[in-house]
Amino acid sequence: MCEQFETLFKKGVYLDHAATSFPKPDCVVQSINNYIVNNGASSSRGGYGRAIKADYMVYETRKWIGELFNHKKPSDIIFTSGVTESLNGIMRGILKDGDHVITSSIEHNAVWRCLKTLERDRNISITTVKTTKEGITNHKDIEDNIQRNTKLIVFNHASNVIGTIQPIREIGKIARKYSILFLLDTAQTAGILPIDMEADNIDILAFTGHKGLLGPSGTGGLIINWDGDIEEWKSGGTGGNSADPFMPEILPNKFEAGTMNMVGIAGLHASIRYLLDTGVDKICAVEKEVIGYTLEQLGAINGIQIFGTNNVDLMVGAISFTIDGIDSGKAGSWLDKRYHIMVRTGIHCAPILHKIMGTDKTGTIRIGIGYSTTKEEIDYFIYALKELLKEQLN
Repeated sequence: MCEQFETLFKKGVYLDHAATSFPKPDCVVQSINNYIVNNGASSSRGGYGRAIKADYMVYETRKWIGELFNHKKPSDIIFTSGVTESLNGIMRGILKDGDHVITSSIEHNAVWRCLKTLERDRNISITTVKTTKEGITNHKDIEDNIQRNTKLIVFNHASNVIGTIQPIREIGKIARKYSILFLLDTAQTAGILPIDMEADNIDILAFTGHKGLLGPSGTGGLIINWDGDIEEWKSGGTGGNSADPFMPEILPNKFEAGTMNMVGIAGLHASIRYLLDTGVDKICAVEKEVIGYTLEQLGAINGIQIFGTNNVDLMVGAISFTIDGIDSGKAGSWLDKRYHIMVRTGIHCAPILHKIMGTDKTGTIRIGIGYSTTKEEIDYFIYALKELLKEQLN
């Protein structure tokens, strides 16, 4: 192994950005540390100086998130523990007995399990729009499946398995045409692709903080650009109107019962500012270049089957593949133990798509490319794969 690869061996190569981004920018670590050491107060829970500073940090984070996604009203931005809570909260908050939902075939279990539970418990009906093996959805199929009782269209912006991007602007137009709520899961795209709440016709956007937004785990939220009724999914203290036995109707208080994750928001405050200063367009371009390089290098190895599209303009950095004759789980473990390369194996909480791909029994090896991933790391990964193949052949 050459000297350059020996350095990567010692450091380890992290290729699981589709699960969570790592490392975080230094400013995120510094912001978290500064809050813990120098502030520590809760937002909306006091009138003293530190609490007011905490209030302002939360407000500024909301404002900057709005700037990132082109939404002008900070109070419409709700903080949650992550995109799973965000999606569950909205679906449970609006869907009633007999409602119909349209969703994609690439959904993560954050959507799929919630919908199936509501199908069982509230008698909702679900239409899963077909997709190609590449994960491409024809937006016209959505319009063809609208029914009189269709209440919600919920879509994953990009697949967490194969990275394929969905035509959200066209989907949003269809939803607006029929006055149907459009809920978008941006777990794999927030901070990675430019997203515009207005231009993309998004009614409610669900985001997580710890992936492309480069923030800490346990952070996420919603941007609510819709005037319909949503039932709150939890009740508790909000720091104001405490004599009222019911949750307030005003946003964001209605959906933020309990003490917020201030440590997490401190990290998100810094990561959102970092993204705005860097520019999502730049981040997207850097990632696309590495994605294209990875697809080219992987595709040149005999015995590897890559799933999804090979058009980098139609995908983000989740790439799944299998190796002929080698168990995906064992390959992932081998890469870690022998070369300190971290990948994800299995069906990635996306059973429908894996069934379409024919990998629901075997799973795949997934690499997740992030803003910090380098071509040098990909070269090392390719070297390790070739060594794996040599060892198996012998």
